[in-house]
Amino acid sequence: MAGQSYALGNRNKSRARDAQSINILAGKAVAKAVRTTLGPKGMDKMLVDGLGDIVITNDGATILKEMDIEHPAAKMVVEVSKTQDDEVGDGTTTAAVLTGELLTKAEELMDKGVHPTIISAGYRHAAEKAVEILKTITIDVSTDDRETLMKLAKTALTGKAAGEYKDFLAEKALDAVLSVVEETEEGIKVDVDDITIEKRDGGSILDTELVTGLVIDKERVRPNMPKKIEDAKILLASFAIEFQKIEKSAEIKITSPDQMNLFVEQEEKMVKEMVDKIVASGANVVFCQKGIDDLAQYYLEKAGIYACRRITKSDLKKLSKATGATLFQDVTDIRTEDLGAAEVVEEREIHGSKMTFLLGCKEVKTASLILHGGTTHIVDSLKRALNDALCVIGVALEDKKIVAGGGSPEIELALRLRDYAATLKGREQLAVGKFAEALEIIPQTLAENAGLDPIDKLIDLRAQHEQGNKNMGLDVYTGKVVDMYENNVLEPLRIKTQAINAATEATVMILRIDDVVAATGRGGAMPPGMPQPDMDM
Repeated sequence: MAGQSYALGNRNKSRARDAQSINILAGKAVAKAVRTTLGPKGMDKMLVDGLGDIVITNDGATILKEMDIEHPAAKMVVEVSKTQDDEVGDGTTTAAVLTGELLTKAEELMDKGVHPTIISAGYRHAAEKAVEILKTITIDVSTDDRETLMKLAKTALTGKAAGEYKDFLAEKALDAVLSVVEETEEGIKVDVDDITIEKRDGGSILDTELVTGLVIDKERVRPNMPKKIEDAKILLASFAIEFQKIEKSAEIKITSPDQMNLFVEQEEKMVKEMVDKIVASGANVVFCQKGIDDLAQYYLEKAGIYACRRITKSDLKKLSKATGATLFQDVTDIRTEDLGAAEVVEEREIHGSKMTFLLGCKEVKTASLILHGGTTHIVDSLKRALNDALCVIGVALEDKKIVAGGGSPEIELALRLRDYAATLKGREQLAVGKFAEALEIIPQTLAENAGLDPIDKLIDLRAQHEQGNKNMGLDVYTGKVVDMYENNVLEPLRIKTQAINAATEATVMILRIDDVVAATGRGGAMPPGMPQPDMDM
């Protein structure tokens, strides 16, 4: 079998080095796609789908989620960004860019003959040490430190579409988070899902308002229903409040007008019985996931009940959590003790459209932000920016630790990891050194995106940190190296630790792949960009 190729049987394989090179190339390509969006001076991307709908953003997670990526290794980098978004809400571009640079540095070592296993071990070692070092350069923060929390929110909003309104929006975001903070035995807990964000086209960004309560983008089904209900007893229905149609096809023969009248009367009776059960429960507010037919609306109106229909599943979950109401699956399940409660439920008009406001909810603290902007794209980008700010404040309060921004933590880590690498023996030392080099891609990219000379700025930054100025970073507006803490550029510690850990794990996973095998029985070809299988026998 001397002439047999590396490919075995009908399995499509690519040679180890080719597979590694192509996987690394794919990962680097994804990182390169979002690299120009990093920092306050980062550029935006316009993403156009097959229907012509566009998304304009510089949010790394949004860009990678919307991009049509097919290569398996590239999808791993997308996962890094997605995980960063889920865990922290910000720093998604940083995580993707760092993954790409770690792959680049790993490739340099592999070209020199260092085995991927050695590189992987070195990277993991370096990541653990980096997180350890990060914890020595943190700054404490608490719920009472409003000034520092405002700086955090402003940093998260800087460089986004609504950047010029960052003072106003940061205050709204901070008030929203503080209104849902819970103190538990384990510490402070912030569930950003308790903050509802509703979008409204029209008006100015400065019209954005914060409501201490829950806002549902629905109006009453009939204008003569009460506009405001105090001491609300809330019923959540996942069933339709209408005549129950027969599931199986059936044919009914009617031979006289009397029979027709009886048929209609029976329908009306069934609907009336449903409404009577709702009224008997004591409910004065009804939120229905499905439809409410005209007759049921009439009976509900006569009973003085406030009703909304076609409520989304996500909104029903929020209503259940906030008011303590049980979601009923059938009208026969309704029990008075399972109704929710709120101090006030009322309909308000916001820029020409009506919405339902729930204030003083029974169970949990809730807050709602109603965003305004000139166009749909502005409001969409505003929502993404505000979500980042909310998440950043939340994780900072939970961890009670923050760090300076502007590339200062990465430079400090690079400096101290190089010193640490010198104490190691063997080839692992090379991997830790390359990890340190890779971290410098963040300040380097910040400089490039601001139109500054990255080499000069890296030299200046290294010089300052070698003198013990650990908070010195790059001011992209002036081009000077300044103290980022004094310059009010702050980020949660978790942004850095999560980005480093996720980027390291993804890089190691990609490096450890030495074969790409097309699984049999799936009926699909190899994804575009993958190496062609060697089938020579």
